[in-house]
Amino acid sequence: MVRKTQKPGKSARSGPVGQKRKPSVAGGDPDVAAFLDALDHPQKHAIEAVRELILGVDSAIQEGIKWSAPSFRTDDWFATVNLRGKGGDERVWLILHTGAKKSKAMKVADPMGLLKWLAKDRCLVMFEDETDVKSKGAALKAIVRGWVRAL
Repeated sequence: MVRKTQKPGKSARSGPVGQKRKPSVAGGDPDVAAFLDALDHPQKHAIEAVRELILGVDSAIQEGIKWSAPSFRTDDWFATVNLRGKGGDERVWLILHTGAKKSKAMKVADPMGLLKWLAKDRCLVMFEDETDVKSKGAALKAIVRGWVRAL
């Protein structure tokens, strides 16, 4: 079942009517927590680590399920975890993008060379596993901070 994300500023109900699930991370959306609880993915722990890092960048960052995957936004969507590996590839892919805004060229500092540019307005960050996410955590936070500022 594909869950649709609520519009920014609105909350979604989960579970029995009037009862909301507790988010698993501070500032986390309970629908994303439920989605991840039910997710059967070989890199689930790495996906959860990426989620925690992104939500820890700024309290203005919110999350939801968009494009059938955990996604992140401020005023508009800017990042989505790609849950489909290509050809058995079990790495974690984070797509940074400009959401529904008109495409604009993005420039973000990337001293560790984590970004693989797919177009002028989107790029890919790949992680091998949870350990890789943690080792690159500071760099990912800096990239997300810069991306949000550049939007």
